[in-house]
Amino acid sequence: MPAVDPQNPDFESAVRESFDGLALMRTIGATLEHVTAGEVEIVLPFRNDLTQHHGFMAAAVLTAVVDVACGYAAMTLMPAGSSVLTIEYKANFLAPARGERMVARGRVIRPGRTVTVCAGDVVAIDGRTERPVATLLATMMRVAGDHASRPEATTRAQRAPAHPRGSRRWCLCRAWNTHRRDVTAPA
Repeated sequence: MPAVDPQNPDFESAVRESFDGLALMRTIGATLEHVTAGEVEIVLPFRNDLTQHHGFMAAAVLTAVVDVACGYAAMTLMPAGSSVLTIEYKANFLAPARGERMVARGRVIRPGRTVTVCAGDVVAIDGRTERPVATLLATMMRVAGDHASRPEATTRAQRAPAHPRGSRRWCLCRAWNTHRRDVTAPA
């Protein structure tokens, strides 16, 4: 990563505070272990309830953790009050994810004023052995302000008033019934 100075001198506490608010990370048991300018490390203990049918850590869990690590790595270089959104990522899985814990390391590859490119790796740790299990390339977009607590961050469905039955403009039920009549009508 090119040498850059963080725009927010208090980036570490901003990242830690934001991470503490992530229900997904709490739910899966991930912890934020290391934060420096342009780099973040998240640790996830291996849990059987996070595995896929072969007993390996599920790909969705791995990508969630490394995506968050990359996002926070980008956030360390953003101005105070900024947040980030993932706008794209590509993951490659290198080996089955099994071990005592998974460690996701995100780092900034190319910082930008609005768009930042990051890379992340997940390693499985068993004893003293680290084995790479996944790698990710991600693009993060800077979002000014704390969108999680702003009213405009709500979805259209959350803002829309409840509609009485039958007044919806589109309904899957109506579409299905129309299709069913067309298919079952005698010729």
